[in-house]
Amino acid sequence: MSNIPKPHPSASLYVGDLSPNVTEGMLFELFSQIGPLASIRVCRDTLTRRSLGYAYVNFHSVVDAERALDTLNNYAIKGKPCRIMWSQRDPSIRKSGIGNIFIKNLDPTIGHKELYDTFSAFGNILSCKVAMDENGNSKGFAFVHFENAESADKAIDLVNERLLGTKKVFVGKFQAKKERKKQKDSSWTNVYIKDIDPSVTENDLRQAFQFYGNITSAVIMRKGDASLGFGFVNFERHENAQAAVENLHQSEINGKKIWCGRAQKKAERQSELQQKFKQLKIEQFNKYQGINLYIKNLEDEIDEERLKKEFSVYGQIRSAKIMQDETGNSKGFGFICYTNAEEAQNAINDMNSRILSGCNKPLYVALHEPKDIRRQKLAQRNGGMRKIRNTNVPVATPVYQVPPGYYSSTSAPFTVLPQPMTQPRNAPRTAWTASQMPPQQYQVQSPGQYMTGRPSRGGRQQTSAGRAGNRSGRRSNQPGVPTDATLIPQ
Repeated sequence: MSNIPKPHPSASLYVGDLSPNVTEGMLFELFSQIGPLASIRVCRDTLTRRSLGYAYVNFHSVVDAERALDTLNNYAIKGKPCRIMWSQRDPSIRKSGIGNIFIKNLDPTIGHKELYDTFSAFGNILSCKVAMDENGNSKGFAFVHFENAESADKAIDLVNERLLGTKKVFVGKFQAKKERKKQKDSSWTNVYIKDIDPSVTENDLRQAFQFYGNITSAVIMRKGDASLGFGFVNFERHENAQAAVENLHQSEINGKKIWCGRAQKKAERQSELQQKFKQLKIEQFNKYQGINLYIKNLEDEIDEERLKKEFSVYGQIRSAKIMQDETGNSKGFGFICYTNAEEAQNAINDMNSRILSGCNKPLYVALHEPKDIRRQKLAQRNGGMRKIRNTNVPVATPVYQVPPGYYSSTSAPFTVLPQPMTQPRNAPRTAWTASQMPPQQYQVQSPGQYMTGRPSRGGRQQTSAGRAGNRSGRRSNQPGVPTDATLIPQ
């Protein structure tokens, strides 16, 4: 499997790590110096149209694409070095992990270029990336994807545990996140203990845990001489650490119950807590879906007792809450929870837009929705309104434009505004006589016809579509004419 040949690269390049304000025009100016381009596309969010930080550059020739990869890789665009690699349309090549290595404990001064120059001596590189934070600083680890497994094995043998810059680096085969998590769950040896009594010492901790296996270290964290109430015990084997956690969790040391668990890094704990909180929110939403109401436009005179009284006529209320600020003043909105969905729907039907006695503003009553769902609906609505605004062009002056997000070497972005065919405002109006005035019988014309404001020779107005038909035969659905029906006198 390791000898699977990689497909020959096409003339398409992936350009990553782009600044959000990089456009197709900027990339065209840069890459067109290498050779003729077929197209350039910056990938954007479908709703916000913001750049996703990567683009695809397509050349006509593979030779030009190779030259661009060699000369422009790690070139600074808008002050940020770009990362160029061959565009791999087949995702199995990326997901297989063959030839992919992981490097950690990197010197902060090592970037994409230095890493590429170091590992290119072992074989052809498909992708090379140093992980960066939001400020552009190195996180201390990187990934290099070689064309074949032999080059990756050679790099691991020769660079692992060697100095790279000022630090000794670790180089090993890349493992997917699921595999790393599975391996970590079955190999940890460090135990975290909290709620430790201040009188407990390291020797007391060793005596409590040594029954379950050999201990390599035991420490209680202190600030000066005072205990901080937590510590760590590290075992030689994973089975010993797991047995200690299972048996000593919620046990007592010096008359105080302790908490035991696997020692985790801060980022790992935060990720786990976020997942638990997200799952709890989903469970709460499913539990109260269809029975929890959101009410806004509540005036200051309305308290929770008044709110419960007004809504209790529709069913049994489980809870009623008006949100308040730090000073105890109402924020103008609250929540009502019923026992079943039918009661909640009756309350919405009757109380929405109702003005309570002694109040001036009508209530807004609807089913409660989580913040994520509200944001998603708002983004979709704003995206739809943006599309409407972009296409809301005056009927007499339609706009023809190259699709957004696409740039071609043969046609730069352009906008064509046809001349309006209506009569100029300052032009003299046509004089009508009584004999020329036809009976005012109105008729709906078919789409594609509109008035020009000028009478024909026979005294009747003639539509532009009619004159066009007289000149060039049968023509319909011309660009630049309204598509809605228009009333004209006959």
